[in-house]
Amino acid sequence: MWQIVDAGPLDLSSLTGMARGYSYRSFKLNVWDVGGQQTIRSYWRNYFEQTDGLVWVVDSADRRRLEDCKRELTSLLTQEKLAGATLLIFANKQDLPGALSSAEIADALGLRSAQFSTRHWNIISCSAVTGDGLVDGIDWLVGDVASRIFLME
Repeated sequence: MWQIVDAGPLDLSSLTGMARGYSYRSFKLNVWDVGGQQTIRSYWRNYFEQTDGLVWVVDSADRRRLEDCKRELTSLLTQEKLAGATLLIFANKQDLPGALSSAEIADALGLRSAQFSTRHWNIISCSAVTGDGLVDGIDWLVGDVASRIFLME
C-alpha cells in the first residue's frame, strides 16, 4: 500500500510493529504498521506517543468482522494519546463484488455518532491491489494533519 510514497513498493501486511520513514510531498511521515491480529492488539498502545494521524483499514468485503472492527476502533479512540489524531479509514477491497460502500461502513462503525463529532475523520474507498483511492486518502490525511499543526504554531 505504501508504494504511493517515494520509497517504492513495499508489502507491510505480515510485519508487526514495522517502522519506516517516508517523504510525501513536503512532509516527513513516520509510519508504523502494527497489524490487526487479536493477539497483538494489546501492544498497539506502545505506538501512540506523538501520533498525529491514524490509518484504519477496513475489509469492505467482510461484513462478519465489522462489529469487531467497530468495537476495536471505538476502544482505540478512547486512548488519551490519540485524542487529537486525525482518523483516515480506508474502505479497502472495493475491487471485490459485494464490497460495502464508504457510507455503509461509516454507518456500521457508528462514525456519525456523538463520540466522533469532534474528531477529524474521513473514509476513502480504496483497493490496495489496484491502488485506487490510496493517494486520495494520504493526501487528505496529510492535509488535515498539516492544517491542524500549522494552526497551532
